[in-house]
Amino acid sequence: MTIDAAGHDLLFREARTHNKWHDTPVPDETLRELYDILKFGPTSANSSPARFVFIRTKEGKEKLAPALSAGNTEKTMAAPVTVIVAYDPKFFEKLPTLFPHNQDAINWFTSNDSLAATTAFRNGTLQGAYLMIAARSLGLDTGAMSGFDNAKVDAAFFAGNGWRSNFLVNIGHGDPAGVFNRSPRLPFEEACLLV
Repeated sequence: MTIDAAGHDLLFREARTHNKWHDTPVPDETLRELYDILKFGPTSANSSPARFVFIRTKEGKEKLAPALSAGNTEKTMAAPVTVIVAYDPKFFEKLPTLFPHNQDAINWFTSNDSLAATTAFRNGTLQGAYLMIAARSLGLDTGAMSGFDNAKVDAAFFAGNGWRSNFLVNIGHGDPAGVFNRSPRLPFEEACLLV
């Protein structure tokens, strides 16, 4: 099964990073649907280390604001939803449930801090990409950002659970007036090798 050209356009070719937002709210039911789609994206040993904080209230945005870079503040405060894409460094504690056919999998990580850290960050980042693709599939626009102070976000939102922030994604219905001209992409010959 494949998707058609319109599907490719929606997810990739015509999709853009948005910087301005309409004030149309994104219902909590849509955010639940979004997660219920993205959670099926593959991760190593089904580790699913990503954790998501959907900030959609004025109070939540005010809590986030001190961590934002100057260039990201206005668009983030205007976005209907800002997602903190985070990861749980102790993700492996869920492996007995998530990877039930190998109950020894938890031990791959409890004795190897470096492997656990790399696995959490890499696979949490993958899940953040799945979030953006799933959002686009639901007719939402996205704007991913890394211009913020991770330590401030972690202190404000994750002091009680030890999660760590990776990047932010604004979600909603974007205003095309805030979209930059499409930047070039590398051609196949510069970005790929066939071996």
